[in-house]
Amino acid sequence: MIQLSELTKSFGDRALLDHVTWQIDDRERVGLCGANGAGKTTLLRMMAGLDEPDSGAILKPAALTAGYLPQDGLSHAGRTLFEEVSSAFEALLAMKAEMHALEARLGDPSIPEAEHELMLTRYSDLQDRFRHGDGYGIELKTATVLQGLGFKASDFHRSTDTFSGGWQMRIALAKLLLGQPNLLLLDEPTNHLDLEARNWLETYLNEYPYAVILVSHDRFFLDAVVTRIADLTLRTLTDYVGTYSDYLVEHHARIEQLRKAKREQDEEVARVKMFIDRFRYQATKASQVQSRIKALEKVVPIEVPPERKRIHFNFPVCAKSGRTVLELKHARKAYDDLVVFNNLTVHIERGDRIALVGPNGVGKSTLMRMLSGEEAPDAGQRLDGHHLVMQYFAQDEATRLDPAPTVYETLASGSPNDMVPAIRNILGGFLFSGDDVYKPVRVLSGGERTRLAVARMLLRPSNTLLLDEPTNHLDLDSKEVLLDALVDYGGTLVFVSHDRYFVERLATKIIEVGNGTALAYPGTYKEFLWHKEHPQAREGREGSARGHAGGQARERAAGEASASGSRQPEATGVGPRRHGERGAPRESKKSRHHQGIAAQVENDRGPKKRADAEARRRSRVDRARRTQIDELESRIADCEHAIREIERTMATPGFYEDRAAAQPIIDRHQALMWTVGDLMRQWEQLQSADIAAAST
Repeated sequence: MIQLSELTKSFGDRALLDHVTWQIDDRERVGLCGANGAGKTTLLRMMAGLDEPDSGAILKPAALTAGYLPQDGLSHAGRTLFEEVSSAFEALLAMKAEMHALEARLGDPSIPEAEHELMLTRYSDLQDRFRHGDGYGIELKTATVLQGLGFKASDFHRSTDTFSGGWQMRIALAKLLLGQPNLLLLDEPTNHLDLEARNWLETYLNEYPYAVILVSHDRFFLDAVVTRIADLTLRTLTDYVGTYSDYLVEHHARIEQLRKAKREQDEEVARVKMFIDRFRYQATKASQVQSRIKALEKVVPIEVPPERKRIHFNFPVCAKSGRTVLELKHARKAYDDLVVFNNLTVHIERGDRIALVGPNGVGKSTLMRMLSGEEAPDAGQRLDGHHLVMQYFAQDEATRLDPAPTVYETLASGSPNDMVPAIRNILGGFLFSGDDVYKPVRVLSGGERTRLAVARMLLRPSNTLLLDEPTNHLDLDSKEVLLDALVDYGGTLVFVSHDRYFVERLATKIIEVGNGTALAYPGTYKEFLWHKEHPQAREGREGSARGHAGGQARERAAGEASASGSRQPEATGVGPRRHGERGAPRESKKSRHHQGIAAQVENDRGPKKRADAEARRRSRVDRARRTQIDELESRIADCEHAIREIERTMATPGFYEDRAAAQPIIDRHQALMWTVGDLMRQWEQLQSADIAAAST
């Protein structure tokens, strides 16, 4: 589809691409990776035809269409949202307009017959082409893409110039996706998308019928979409087949091999130079010395990428908070006529690691501000827990930095004395190296300020962190530094992030924000999605709550059941039969005479016998059902007993300090909660059947 041939590109004396030859085929989905400043955006712009290479060529078919989405800087005005996005179908809309014009003229009786025939022919041709291009599906396609990217139906007729910068980029992305170019070039397409929109975009790109090349700092998004990684390192492209996770393993192994070869080459060159220096002036060794000098001149030095130091960082020690960390009770929040929350109750306990999820604009940042105390609820209460030491990282945290101090001074101010030696390492992990640490904050870009704000947060002691989009403007390596630190963080964590990998690694509880409230789901984000796709599981969760309310009655029933022995119902659902009931096994030594007598008696009893048999059958079914109820009550009581034991363990001091040891216990607690909910649903169904049987 498209091929780079000996492509070279430089800016001043800095070469970004050096004689690169590379190819992408139809329907491939390629992730373009590399360090910041390696030239990824420049390469995309050249393939889109916006920049020219210094030398070499980009070979592509004449009919190829390329669509490019930049990181930012796009804006739209003068049309409604729906009109702007529909303009992706410009050719089809032009056909539609011409068809309408022809329809108006065809009704004019003054037009000559010959011209009328030509108009009919033209109209028929346009109609066939319009139908073949699926012109009648323009409105449906446009609405589907807009809603997938997070726009509401009420937004469709808003003027595009009323949308903010992030939504402007969504408009551009929607137009690009609807235009379906043969080569889709996306530079950080997920920067302005929430989790729901990212999930939708993953599905859309996986079904996209043409080639896609994308740059992204979202690891999960790359894993879900791409089939090949092109790594831009040392001014050339290297292909790795597979996902981003596969690439990380293979790339690390390749770089290690390259470094090993470099060390061996350096050692060999040093030995040769030593030989030359030692025997340079000995006539008997002159030929050998000259031979080694010539060999040395032919050596091509192996180049390896600079090794970025991997830092592992632990948060400063801080006193523990109480069991209850933060609480909102019956909170209400509104801005003029817009009610964001009404009667909202949120309870956060020590050790919780909560991700707030929901579409953009539903109130996640508002909830974070209320939890942090920056905004008070209009009604209701906000309660701080005992010994709460909190840090709040807002979306606009970068703008809150004092512009006067240097980068280093910003981190040193307010940091504990024992953390000062770690400042340079932390700055290096967030791409501040060399003299960068002496720059004043006022000269930093927006992305650099965000990275500095995240670094400052890591150096300050706290037992509760509230983080609102901390990963914005962080590259993949900086995200890993932050993520590793948060994984080992021993306090309470509440965060908003649109990075799926970040959420998957950290969250043990999900709070879904929307419709004026916040619903809590125990478990990971993957489990949350499963329960969203299986709404009947919510009934189990509600059953679990009811189960706790009736726990004492079930424990008494369980005690009675255990006293009489646990009974297992038969596979048919019928309980154990007593001797003498119809259907019970007959004794093997009965004579045919006795069998005949029994048959005669059976016939003589007639209707009464059949009624008695039916009564016994129903009695057996009832006993089997009650046996199952007893068994379920016993299992529920056992599970609830285990839950109480685990909760006592979780309440012990120091439980959350060792996260690796605590996690299996937390996972077991969550699994038991879901099990109780499922058992309660079965118990309620059997109880309903028992009540119905008793009333007949």
